[in-house]
This record gives sequence, structure tokens and C-alpha cells, in this order.
Amino acid sequence: MSNTIENVALMTKVNSDEAYQTAKSVNMILLQKKINVFAILPLCGEKMTSVSINTIKDLNIDLILAIGGDGTTLKAFRTPPFDIPVLSVNIGGHKGILSELKSGSIDYIIESLLLDNHFYDRRVRIQASIEGVKTAPALNDILLTRVSLTRTPLISATIMGEEVKERMDGLVISTPTGSTGHSFSIGGPVLHESLECVLLSPLASVNKLPFLVLPLEEVKIKSSHDIVLVVDGQETHRISAGKEVTVSRFPIDAQFLRTRKRGARQLEKLGFI
Repeated sequence: MSNTIENVALMTKVNSDEAYQTAKSVNMILLQKKINVFAILPLCGEKMTSVSINTIKDLNIDLILAIGGDGTTLKAFRTPPFDIPVLSVNIGGHKGILSELKSGSIDYIIESLLLDNHFYDRRVRIQASIEGVKTAPALNDILLTRVSLTRTPLISATIMGEEVKERMDGLVISTPTGSTGHSFSIGGPVLHESLECVLLSPLASVNKLPFLVLPLEEVKIKSSHDIVLVVDGQETHRISAGKEVTVSRFPIDAQFLRTRKRGARQLEKLGFI
């Protein structure tokens, strides 16, 4: 991909005045630099060209600037076309593990874009298929969890041609990028973001099924009871008992726009460095 940035879309955290004000500042600076700016609704304001998320695919966008927390970044990566790079600015987020910059770096952001002092950092994504119907891609994880609070389902996972059956509350299938998310909160390992693999993390497994790091191959899952499938903590699908779910690599990798290289980004964001 060319490093030239001509058309930028701004996406902000919903109901965040701080994110909105930052977007206004970014908009004015970019316009002064002769860069075309589009504000993704509900963001709107003076001198902003507001567009719906569904029309982004028709605008030849070079970059989405996600202003908010990690939730905003995850949403940006689900915006088609799926090959648009994302620059994440942490405004109002908790740790901002996915973010590249904070609000105080706005001027630095713009100069980096204009002077080509940036690079594109690819990350694998995964996608679920529910009896042939595909979900949006997940940058972090796909969670499958029980619907009934009084019944523990028997969950079958076919991995590398072998079937594993276990009674448990659910299963988290994470990318290396998402290993710092839901899986980490239940004791899973942190995988370096550049790895090409998936992490299977069982939820309350009766027989203590271990965490599994696997090659990027299809994982087929069935449950004896109804479950809910959640994409990146934001998009939900109810799955009836016995229906097969296939999780596989999404064909288009996510692209972060980065301004500097950091070898231990995740540990830094988690507060260990």
C-alpha cells in the first residue's frame, strides 16, 4: 500500500465530548493540510463532511482515524472495505491497548502522516461461519458462551482433525492481538501480536481443559445447548443447540498505522513496562 494519505475518515467514541473535541481539532488541521476529511456518523459538526458507515466503501478512504478507546478501534476494523488501515488514538479509553497515540500527540500525528514517518503493521483476524453465514471479522476474539445459567453445555471443538469434548461455560478463540483481552482476564497467556496462530481459552471447564495455542487452521464447534457467539465484544449471534460454528482466518489482515516500532507493546500497555 502507498504511504500517501489523501482521504481520511474520522470515527469517534459514542457520547464522548473529549473524543468529539479531538476530532474537531484533527479535522481543522487536516483540512489546512489539503487532506480530505470525512466524519463517520454520529460525528458531525461545522466544516465536517459527515457520512454513514455504510458509504465508506465508496469514498476511496486511505485511513480511518479511530478516536476513543479500544472499542472504537475494534469497530473501525469492522468497517468495510476491510483493508482500510486504522490509526488508533486513545481518548477516554481505559488502557488503550490497541492505541498508537494519545490526544496530546495530535500535531505529531499529522506531521507523521504528511512526512511519511509511519508504517503499516499487519495483524491476523478471524471470522466465524454459522452454517455458511459469515460474521464480521474479529481482530481480538470470538466468544462462545452458554445461554442458560442452570445448564452447563457439552461443547465439542474439532481442532486439526481431532475432536475434543468438554463440559464448560464456553470458549474464547483469540488472535494474538486479542490475547490481552477476554482470554487474559481468565488467566490466558499473552501472545506476541506478530504471531500467526489462535488461542483457545476454555471458560470454567469441568475437567480443566488447558489453554491451547494452535496453528491458524479451522476450528469447528458444536454445543449441546444454545449458546451466544460474540464478535469482539460488540456483535452477538444466538446459536441453537447442535448447530456447527466454524472459526477460521479472515482473508484480509488488519492494518494498523504505526508511528514508531515497539517490541513489547502489549507489556507496555498492560503496565508491566
